[in-house]
Amino acid sequence: MDRRRFLMRSSTQARSFFSAPASRTPTDPSRTRLQPPSGHRLSFRRLIRCGSGHAHAAPAAGDDGPPRSDRILSSAGSGSSLESSLDRAAAAAEVSPALVAEVLKKLSNAGALALSFFRWAEKRRGFEYSAESYHALIEALGKIKQFSLVWKVVDEMKRRGFLTKETFGLISRRYARARKVKEAIEAFERMEKFGLSLDSSDFNRLLDTLCKSRNVVKAQEVFDKMKGRFKLDLKSYSILLEGWGQEMNFLRMMEVYREMKDEGFELDVVAYGIMINAHCKLKKYDDAIELYHEMLAKNCKPTPHIFCTLINGLGSEKRLSEAVKFFEQSKAFGFAPEAPTYNALAGAYCWSMRMDDAYRVLDEMRKCGVGPNSRTYDIILHHLVKARRSKEAYSVFQKMSNEPGCEPTLSTYEIIVRMFCNEDRTDMALRVWKQMKEKGVLPGMHMFSTVISSLCHENKLDDACKYFQEMMDVGIRPPANTFSKLKQCLLDEGRKDDVLNFSRKIDKLRKAPLVKL
Repeated sequence: MDRRRFLMRSSTQARSFFSAPASRTPTDPSRTRLQPPSGHRLSFRRLIRCGSGHAHAAPAAGDDGPPRSDRILSSAGSGSSLESSLDRAAAAAEVSPALVAEVLKKLSNAGALALSFFRWAEKRRGFEYSAESYHALIEALGKIKQFSLVWKVVDEMKRRGFLTKETFGLISRRYARARKVKEAIEAFERMEKFGLSLDSSDFNRLLDTLCKSRNVVKAQEVFDKMKGRFKLDLKSYSILLEGWGQEMNFLRMMEVYREMKDEGFELDVVAYGIMINAHCKLKKYDDAIELYHEMLAKNCKPTPHIFCTLINGLGSEKRLSEAVKFFEQSKAFGFAPEAPTYNALAGAYCWSMRMDDAYRVLDEMRKCGVGPNSRTYDIILHHLVKARRSKEAYSVFQKMSNEPGCEPTLSTYEIIVRMFCNEDRTDMALRVWKQMKEKGVLPGMHMFSTVISSLCHENKLDDACKYFQEMMDVGIRPPANTFSKLKQCLLDEGRKDDVLNFSRKIDKLRKAPLVKL
């Protein structure tokens, strides 16, 4: 299918959206100076749907099926409290463990709401405590750095018998991503205080957590300091190889490789994949191919992941014919192409801006029954936006919702919202934002910051204040540069009181827990 046919169904709608800005209701300035919530009785519609102006209808009479997560996430009317909104959404139905876990995961970017929802759910008929729901709650609270609450959840899990090593691994990961490396290591050590013994797999998990959060130097220090306490294995070294490779520090990676060899370990297929990926990141593609042939010489069969790595790397360097060759080799090894392999091939065509070929890959995926998926579309959208083909990108975006398994994800919405913001089309960015909220997808810190900065740039300060307030309402601490930009714009307009009001709220958010357990 060529590009014209691919886009035909949505191009007319796209033209109408681009030809005129979305209609806007003038913002009432009195509504932008939002008061802090009483306790945590928040307007659920404002938090979940950004005051879009239309609440979803209440469940129809006789609708006594189980409540769905989308109904839970988008049901409340204006001015209602969280609990009453949730009560209406769930009606008299039972709240199943699966539903609780699903909603908590969708609230992962809104930790305050996640905790309030959890406390509401545990009072409902059908609720059951589970490690899965507790872990989803910890993930949400950790994202907003409410670690004192996280440890209270841990105490509760201990009392109820749900505490596992996975819990501590999750906490360490959230600490590490918050740049609290010392606390991440302490969380690892605290396992023993909760009656869980430490072993080599736990040590490897800590190393992996530190490396994946871009704390490789600290991971190496921990490795050197603690390696006498644990029995090292190939995985221990492979984690460090991958960490230094991701940091593109070839010298340190080779130091680990030599130490690994000195300890009697040889590369296995996983370690080969790590080394090949590191060489591709460093643009040492010929060396990566040499490692691939070394694998074959040692009768070490490459995995689909290794083929994806080579296709991605060579494609990004516009060595398209070689990328396609490795795609064909993967099939020759007996691997039926899977979605990641096809995605790598589509990406390779995109790097060379052969978009018609990329669209044909999507057709082949459909014929083979392996996609496409949201990631496939994200790859195409990224390249269309990069090439400033905005109309085409928006048409592709519209098409996604009509294809099973391809509903836009948060990353998809981020691509499109950022595209419109960069073009000073906040009207379109907010239209997409509204659509995202109606689908139950919640924005993260970066997306809030993008929209707020763009609204400031267009001098739409009432709207900027509204979204800034919403960011705090869901428990996200505004980045300093975002507040700095909004602050300066407000001061330029003589709105010193708004600046002081936001400053107090940020200070309160920094010092005090959002909600009580």
